[in-house]
Amino acid sequence: MTDQAPPAYSGPRRVLSGVQPSGALHLGNYLGALVKFARLQHEVETFIFVADMHAITVWQDPKLLAGQVREITAAYLASGLDPKVATIFPQSAVPQHAELAWIFNCVARLGWLDRMTQFKEKSGKHKERSSVGLYTYPVLQAADILLYKATEVPVGEDQRQHLELTRDVAAKFNHDFEVPGFFPLPEALTQGPGARIMSLRDGSAKMSKSDPSDNSRLNLLDDADAIAQKIRKAKTDPEPLPATLEELKDRPEAENLVGVYAALDGRTSEAVLAEFAGQGFGAFKPRLADLAVAKLGPVSEEMRRLMADPGEIDRVLADGAERARAAAAPILAEVRKIVGFWGA
Repeated sequence: MTDQAPPAYSGPRRVLSGVQPSGALHLGNYLGALVKFARLQHEVETFIFVADMHAITVWQDPKLLAGQVREITAAYLASGLDPKVATIFPQSAVPQHAELAWIFNCVARLGWLDRMTQFKEKSGKHKERSSVGLYTYPVLQAADILLYKATEVPVGEDQRQHLELTRDVAAKFNHDFEVPGFFPLPEALTQGPGARIMSLRDGSAKMSKSDPSDNSRLNLLDDADAIAQKIRKAKTDPEPLPATLEELKDRPEAENLVGVYAALDGRTSEAVLAEFAGQGFGAFKPRLADLAVAKLGPVSEEMRRLMADPGEIDRVLADGAERARAAAAPILAEVRKIVGFWGA
């Protein structure tokens, strides 16, 4: 006899993702995540949360955290997420995340977490002084995903290793408790153009809300003057734009600005180069600034409107949390029964 592979998960498609409320959202978040969430909600059942439990793995001011959750939610809504279509909720309002994370802490292996490169990067030379949460948050991430039996997860390169850990946790749970196919092995959703927007000050570094230079990023709440000024000051080189992507390979800042233009305009970088080949940045940057203002201006305006009415945001979050709990509860109840907890 030959060994047969265990049956695969056969449940419905679901997408899940989230953003931490730990700093101002920027162009990279918008193009790499938010606009893609807005598109996905019309293609597959979508759960989008604000990852406040992940945020506190490093110190967050308790007086500011709830407001930061509302700001992320405002960005979701301003970017086109519809709370009647997608389930939008704060992670901490669904206690099943924490309970499943504990169960998965008892499934995941220490060696798996020791291999996580993000912890090494974030803790640096002070590993012993980092929180236990920062070390184990990939397990909470696995619980976030599998609590809803999400089959697909939009991820950037920096999160692929964590998604692999999620697949390992799901496979080990299914095997150890003899429930083949209970949890799916979620797949990464390739985010495509705009998924990796680089710093305006350093084309080799990802645009980041933790960068000390505000000029390194276009924040979603920047006004038109700030956007134009940051693009005008963006680092470039003295050469004109070439005709092919091959000629851009060793020009990271130029390649980044062309990629930003393409993503904002819904075109390929090749099409942008076909239009601007031979032109210098003195001609290209004003066009990019005008495009960025036109695309980001309405998002910024809607975010400000929403943030001026926190009651509206809170209603969205409360409704989303109720729907998320309703989706999570039966799955966690099954897990409790499988594990053998009393009363399950």
